[in-house]
Amino acid sequence: MLPIDPTKKISFTRHICDGDLVIVYERHDNMKAIKVCQGSVLQNRFGVFKHSDWIGKPFGSKVFSNKNGFVYLLAPTPELWTLVLSHRTQILYIADISFVIMYLELVPGCMVLESGTGSGSLTTSLARAVAPTGHVYTFDFHEQRAASAREDFEKTGLSSLVTVGVRDIQGEGFPDEFSGLADSIFLDLPQPWLAIPSAGKMLKPDGVLCSFSPCIEQVQRACDSLRSNFMDIKTFEILLRTYEVRGVKMDCSQGDEAKPGSILPCKRPQRAIEGGNEQVKLSSQTVMVRPCSEAKGHTGYLTFARLKCLS
Repeated sequence: MLPIDPTKKISFTRHICDGDLVIVYERHDNMKAIKVCQGSVLQNRFGVFKHSDWIGKPFGSKVFSNKNGFVYLLAPTPELWTLVLSHRTQILYIADISFVIMYLELVPGCMVLESGTGSGSLTTSLARAVAPTGHVYTFDFHEQRAASAREDFEKTGLSSLVTVGVRDIQGEGFPDEFSGLADSIFLDLPQPWLAIPSAGKMLKPDGVLCSFSPCIEQVQRACDSLRSNFMDIKTFEILLRTYEVRGVKMDCSQGDEAKPGSILPCKRPQRAIEGGNEQVKLSSQTVMVRPCSEAKGHTGYLTFARLKCLS
């Protein structure tokens, strides 16, 4: 995704090599991550695709199967990885992630502490934001979940930017070795108020903390805990509304009275018989825009706070 080794850096100009991770794009709602292996094949509804045909092609290439079906081979960016990764826990999606990256004020070289690694959706974007000289230290209390996340970071080339630890941050706090060194901290915990005192000790003066909580009661208790050592406390709820854009046929036989709702089901002009005279109904192409029927609603609340600078 963003490896330190420049020969393995993912870009649309680098060619796919044996052992690379690629995102196989069939359509916007059907993608999967596959490791390229010489001699292996991918079989789906479009036919059989040989991995050997992929090697040497640049990311973004369109490749064909034995049945002349096709897919696209895309680079595993954090945005696409979020859509295809295995959901070991509930994950953050692009709208929340982009907001977090901005409000945590992350730039290359920052050190970030994260509690609640989960599926690693946010962690991959944190790593890209602080690369190539920064680092993300992420912790999860569940040992198997942490091990799976570590394997994913190896696959995506982020292992040099991310360190995964097994630790109960709510009960034990962050390790003392990070005291006063963290630029930003992200908490995704059921009881974030228990970890806030430790987080305050880890942050540099003027450092920023973010806590993600699905319930407003969690937000209230977290804010009560933040007031003692933090300032500029703000809570946001991100609601994303997507739109569907597609071309449609319009009935233009009545001139200015034609409406966008008059969609013709066929591609050719329709013929109608009125009083023995044959009339041709003309159609034209237009673009229809409407809200998607499956819009995502509430995901959670994002609370941000800045550590007070002691004079």
